[in-house]
Amino acid sequence: MSEPYSVRVTVRGYETDVQGHLNQAVYINYAEHARWSLLRSAGISQTRLVGRGVGPVALETTIRYRRELLAGDEVDVTCAFEWGGGRTFRMLQEIVKADGTLAAEVEAVGGLLDLKARKLVADPRAIFKELVTDPELFGF
Repeated sequence: MSEPYSVRVTVRGYETDVQGHLNQAVYINYAEHARWSLLRSAGISQTRLVGRGVGPVALETTIRYRRELLAGDEVDVTCAFEWGGGRTFRMLQEIVKADGTLAAEVEAVGGLLDLKARKLVADPRAIFKELVTDPELFGF
């Protein structure tokens, strides 16, 4: 896949802090919104995940703030999965202003939780491959 998946978001006034900047916690919401949008676009709903007995979990999130975001700014939030071996995977994301300015970078480590055993599944990539209808979105 040449370009990562992307979804457009408009910064809303109630998401800003007293300085008028996008509140730091909202960056995580934007990243999560892009992840779920990618999953839906790839054919994976929450219902399908639960039906398979798994649920995605965030294990670590790092945000690098590059430029401020203000109410009314339009941003594109990207999402790309990076696969290694083992129980976890990485999600690489950028929040980019409409003019191309990088506002933030979000890197997260995730996994798939077996909802009965309450442990990470051994091979999350295999389960995503089983459920996905558009494998290109996952880099397969």
